[in-house]
Amino acid sequence: MEQSLTKSGRIDSLNNLERKKHLQKLKIIKHLYVKGAKTNTDLCTRFGISAPTAMGLLNELISEDLVEKQGRGQSVGGRKPDLYGLKDNSLFVLSIDMERFRTRMAIFDNNNNNITAIQTYDLELSKDLGAVEHLLAHATNLIQESGINPERLMGIGISMPGLVAAVSGKNHTYLLPQQEEESLQALLEQRFNKPVYIQNDVKSATLAEYRFGLAQNKKNVLVLSMDWGLGLGIIIDGKMRTGASGFAGEFGHIPLIEDGVLCHCGKRGCLETVASGIALARMAKEGIRSGQSTMLSAVAGEELEHLEPGLVIKAANEGDQYAINILAETGRYLGKGIAILIQLFNPETIILSGKIAGAKQYITIPIQQSINTYCMTQLRENTVLALSDLGKDAGILGSVATVMENIFENQIASVR
Repeated sequence: MEQSLTKSGRIDSLNNLERKKHLQKLKIIKHLYVKGAKTNTDLCTRFGISAPTAMGLLNELISEDLVEKQGRGQSVGGRKPDLYGLKDNSLFVLSIDMERFRTRMAIFDNNNNNITAIQTYDLELSKDLGAVEHLLAHATNLIQESGINPERLMGIGISMPGLVAAVSGKNHTYLLPQQEEESLQALLEQRFNKPVYIQNDVKSATLAEYRFGLAQNKKNVLVLSMDWGLGLGIIIDGKMRTGASGFAGEFGHIPLIEDGVLCHCGKRGCLETVASGIALARMAKEGIRSGQSTMLSAVAGEELEHLEPGLVIKAANEGDQYAINILAETGRYLGKGIAILIQLFNPETIILSGKIAGAKQYITIPIQQSINTYCMTQLRENTVLALSDLGKDAGILGSVATVMENIFENQIASVR
């Protein structure tokens, strides 16, 4: 069963009855992954099949070492029914979270257990494919050292910054193939010899919040990722919205500042130029060079040129007034932008994630004050502002969910 999840040729050899059974088993595996352990009756109701059919499919999945009994369900009277769930270490995903200057990766099983622990590598993203060989080498070593059965590695999920069109498998900002028509996804699938799914880092984090975080069981949520850049994930009516080309949520590149700083996108005055990790690092450098009284003044030379937002946040959390002030300025601009989002989308919750969310009250208080100033009372009073509890692991968890859900959907579509 697990081999047919990644080898389409095996599906082509099935007869009609076998294909129907394979399709039903795929649907059950996906349902158990997304919803957790279920009873035989639950599966009958969900998929419109008889109890003997559902039990037969479950028994086959148990014999294939994919499903196991996991306790008892609720009962209104009489014997409690058995619960069936995916067995630990049945299937695996290699999850990769690429940032501008480093890459983190780990192998997870089908129950989101971290098998290898998250490994971090220095790897700078560039427009060319220079980083691909290093990425492949690190990933290959991790797979080999993990001791997992490679046949049960379902695929690789990659979360990365930039303009990512997940459907076509292209990143229009980083790791650009020499041939424009070639997709990064296809190139990586050829090298890994496994299914590969690439996703924008913010959308990956948004999927993680929806499956594992504060957006669970909610219908209308915005996830604001505040790292070097500024991105937005949109969940409306219980579905993540990506737009016609997959680029929905480029919140940071809305021009809000008249005659502002030149943004790397080519426009002037984008919100990202005053409310992002890039802006925070720039303001910190300007303050250091102008002689501001701050513990950040200890940063000099090469370290100053590569100053990261995390250093400013650390200084603020240690009581540095200058760091607190520039975070407050960043928060005021963010709050103004978020006020616009609240009036456009009327969300029930806005989740703040990413490195800058680590500033906690030093960023949330000025954001809330700015929302209070610029947003209509009736809308803002029904919107909760919350800090993500997934932390820096949101992107890597989102990549796991991206692979698991796409693998099942693609296989289900190919069997029908």
